[in-house]
Amino acid sequence: MGIPERLAERMSMAEQHEYLRARFSRRTMIRGGAVTLGAVAGGAFVPGATAQAAVPSGRTAVETVDGAHVAPFGRHLAYGTDPRTEMTVSWQVPVAVKKPFIRVGAHPWDLSRKIDAEVRTLFTPAGVGASGNHTQYYVHAKLTHLRPGRTYYYGVGHQGFDPAEPHLLGTLGTFTTAPAHKTPFTFTAFGDEGVSYHALANNSLLLGQNPAFHLHAGDIAYGDPTGQGRSDDTGFDSRVWDQFLAQTESVAKSVPWMPAYGNHDMEAWYSPNGYGGEEARWTLPDNGPDKENLPGVYSFVHGNTAVISLDANDVSFEIPANLGISGGTQTKWLEARLKKYRAAHDIDFIVVFFHHCAYCTSTSHASEGGVRQEWVPLFEKYTVDLVINGHNHQYERTDVIKDGKVTKKLPIGGTAYPETDGVVYVTAGAAGRSLYAFSAPLSYEGNEHDVDSVSSFVNVKGGKQNETVTWSRVRYLDYSFLRVDVTPAPKGRLATLTVRGIAETGDQVDHFTVARRAK
Repeated sequence: MGIPERLAERMSMAEQHEYLRARFSRRTMIRGGAVTLGAVAGGAFVPGATAQAAVPSGRTAVETVDGAHVAPFGRHLAYGTDPRTEMTVSWQVPVAVKKPFIRVGAHPWDLSRKIDAEVRTLFTPAGVGASGNHTQYYVHAKLTHLRPGRTYYYGVGHQGFDPAEPHLLGTLGTFTTAPAHKTPFTFTAFGDEGVSYHALANNSLLLGQNPAFHLHAGDIAYGDPTGQGRSDDTGFDSRVWDQFLAQTESVAKSVPWMPAYGNHDMEAWYSPNGYGGEEARWTLPDNGPDKENLPGVYSFVHGNTAVISLDANDVSFEIPANLGISGGTQTKWLEARLKKYRAAHDIDFIVVFFHHCAYCTSTSHASEGGVRQEWVPLFEKYTVDLVINGHNHQYERTDVIKDGKVTKKLPIGGTAYPETDGVVYVTAGAAGRSLYAFSAPLSYEGNEHDVDSVSSFVNVKGGKQNETVTWSRVRYLDYSFLRVDVTPAPKGRLATLTVRGIAETGDQVDHFTVARRAK
């Protein structure tokens, strides 16, 4: 992205951001003028106090085209802080439009409720990566005071494009809010998607699972292909996000798409923390510990299940561009959130997802020692029911682990009891990017090959540390995702999470159950 490699490798994400801003903003302003990020079409967006994007005078805040010639694309949903009553609908337009809005109602013929939308604009100048000057317009409408467990119809538009018009009814979408009470539901998860035929195939299968929501465990679109959190990445291309949001729209327009941020999601140009671009593209629950530095850290509750998204870049020894960015506040927030959810009378299960793996035997990244040091003790203290990671492009599932050791072997089809046994970790990083490798033989449903130990490594502060592990139970090396079926139970009976690894072919490659007595 424009910093010599010898400098970039010694800089933090914030230092790289300041270098780029000084270099490219000065050059752009010489060409004539600059505006604050997002000052377009009635919206204003500033991700952090110092984030600005220089815009050439030829692309001014008032430049628009006839809205009748512009169609929205890339619709994607996200829960608000309370998924029972809040939903954000987001989308893109290819050029600036006037007066963007959303229509919403309980029926497709009743879309009289019209709500203004917010535009967040990203300008990426030529020289910051692979493309020429490129401006992206992301639009967001936050809906509140919805009814729990209700399906709504919506349409997005702008001046000149009204989805309520008869010839545009085919552009309508739907979403369903979380229920007010415990009911069975399904959710899906994966990480490391990108733009590819395999990613598109996985998305098609996701829609067939009818999930209530989808968890994306980081490395979302790969606009930054090197993933080192370094701005000398000449392959950076913001246009990849246009392709990505178009690719995922078939699912994300009706299924809340809840991401955590990975190493490929740090983009130095937009903000000191690298997440300014992500803040333009997503509107996520606003209940994390540090919105300025950690916009991808949040939690939500759906039925009897609490879900926590973490930012592992904050604790990663392997890729330290944002190491320590929270100053420890994320870990403190995590413990407070786990304590709250474990004590809640209406929450049975806690699912945590983030990017870097706590336990994995991939030959590429393997395990992250920072996660083990900071968070694994808390997962065990509060008996987290399931941990989902990406980062390694394969499917791997552990036995039940406590204190770094196997407390119970968990064969395919087995059942784990977190209250007494420990925690199960799943790496589901085969959503669409090129696959990695294992050092041990593959072992999955229909092709089981148990081994007593696997040689691997863990990333620690000083580099890689070799280790021999006994917890690697399922290893599958092809494109796949995770399906989780949540079944509540009466008080005192066993509620369950039925977890399945599903291949791109539709075949089941793993399944196990997590059981806990319902409150």
